[in-house]
Amino acid sequence: ALSFQSVADNMQKLGNMNVHYIAISATFLTPEIAKAYNIQRSRFNGLVNISVMDNTIEGNPAKTVSITGTAKNLTGQKKDLEFTEVKEGDAIYYLGQVNYRNDETIIFDLSITDGKDTQTLKFSQKFYVD
Repeated sequence: ALSFQSVADNMQKLGNMNVHYIAISATFLTPEIAKAYNIQRSRFNGLVNISVMDNTIEGNPAKTVSITGTAKNLTGQKKDLEFTEVKEGDAIYYLGQVNYRNDETIIFDLSITDGKDTQTLKFSQKFYVD
């Protein structure tokens, strides 16, 4: 129920990982989905969804990883992010939450470790209060 592939999905190849990522307003989630995954549904709360696929195996199956990182706005205010692993069948998602203000750009700096290799994913997202 958390498939975000159809919503402006971004992907970066990082070593042996294909990392799909998206940051959206938590209001895009239905109240039922937000409750099921313990996500605060608010006009000022964003959801970061990361999924990692193993690009060394045919079919690129989902890969279990460890993700740490920070979110920073353009004035330098920084927040550590915590990610929760969600498994749905063969899919694995890592969900994190970040607060924002209207018309605010958040810069994400994440470290993704698959046990033997650590890669860095950096991206930014502009959020609006709806």
